Amino acid sequence: MKKLILCLSILFCSTLVTPFQFEHPAYAQQKPIPPYAKWSVLAMDKTKEKYPNAKVVDFLYVGRTRGQQTSTERFKFWLKDTQKEFGVYVNIEFNNDTQQVTNVTYQETTR
Repeated sequence: MKKLILCLSILFCSTLVTPFQFEHPAYAQQKPIPPYAKWSVLAMDKTKEKYPNAKVVDFLYVGRTRGQQTSTERFKFWLKDTQKEFGVYVNIEFNNDTQQVTNVTYQETTR
């Protein structure tokens, strides 16, 4: 009788574990990395350098302006410091061939 109970409990436990672990695995969906990803990291770092006392609340990728020699990636950050909340547009201009940053500009906004 003990062997029967032991066999049934092993069978029962294995059926509870097996379907969950082996027959229905959960996979994380991989999304492609957007081409502006490296520029967003740089924009975040530069914004934190320029506004060290502010926390980044949110950010938005605005878009890319492509020129013949250089292109500009534009981001909008929403910052909050001890006295106010404000937006900052960050423009990262870079050489199309070398990908070297040529200029970073900031423009504060109330919206």
